[in-house]
Amino acid sequence: MKEYVLIFRMSNNADFRPTPAQMQEVMTSWTNWMGSIAARDKLVNSGNRLGIKEAKTVMSGNVVTDGPYTEVKEFINGYITIRSNSIEEAVEIAKGCPMLNGGGKVEVRGVVTPEDFSG
Repeated sequence: MKEYVLIFRMSNNADFRPTPAQMQEVMTSWTNWMGSIAARDKLVNSGNRLGIKEAKTVMSGNVVTDGPYTEVKEFINGYITIRSNSIEEAVEIAKGCPMLNGGGKVEVRGVVTPEDFSG
């Protein structure tokens, strides 16, 4: 099996203010989805959410800018690492992500290992 990272992307919507009931529904959806991946022994790392308020980009010449972009329209919200037999299976797992119900995107990328370069 190979490892894949599911990268969660969202559009920046500063006006979105979910109610406590909506937040509970979202958290339950995430818990259920992640639990289903773990139950199939496909969850390698439950990852982390990534902040957008405290972010800097360091570039060559020691140039430092705020955030990943000057005008953020879409940002990486977080990630998890899964294992699957193929990219197609990883995509099928990603299709169940609750983020897709709120207009988000899930990027599926294979983890590169030393074996990828041998032979």
